[in-house]
Amino acid sequence: MEVMNCRNCKRLFNYITGPMICPACKDKLEKKFGEVKQFIRENPNKNISEISKEMDVSVQQLKTWIRQERLCFTDDSAVTIECEKCGAPIKTGHYCEKCKKEVVNTLEGLYGHETPAIQRQRETDKMRHLSQIRQGFE
Repeated sequence: MEVMNCRNCKRLFNYITGPMICPACKDKLEKKFGEVKQFIRENPNKNISEISKEMDVSVQQLKTWIRQERLCFTDDSAVTIECEKCGAPIKTGHYCEKCKKEVVNTLEGLYGHETPAIQRQRETDKMRHLSQIRQGFE
């Protein structure tokens, strides 16, 4: 646990994990998130800059909530963000469907090829007795 300054209000607080904001600012942000979510439900045709202006929330914060999949929009909504890999417009998350599939295929390719288990040869893996070995040498 470290003592940090809050990014928003500059007060000292015990930082554990997550964004570097104090609990009071985190509570304010969560309250604002609820208000923004309700506003979007009531005004589904607003674009991201209109939502930002009317709700007094930065465009960057809205994009963060969209990337975290906390805010989701319908297909007919004007709100889009860019895929982090190819720049295609998406409604939520980090990647478009095409790039998601590429990432999944890459990961499956890395972990999908297991080395074949060494098969034991039955004939040579027999148990031998010392008396049989001695008979072979005589």
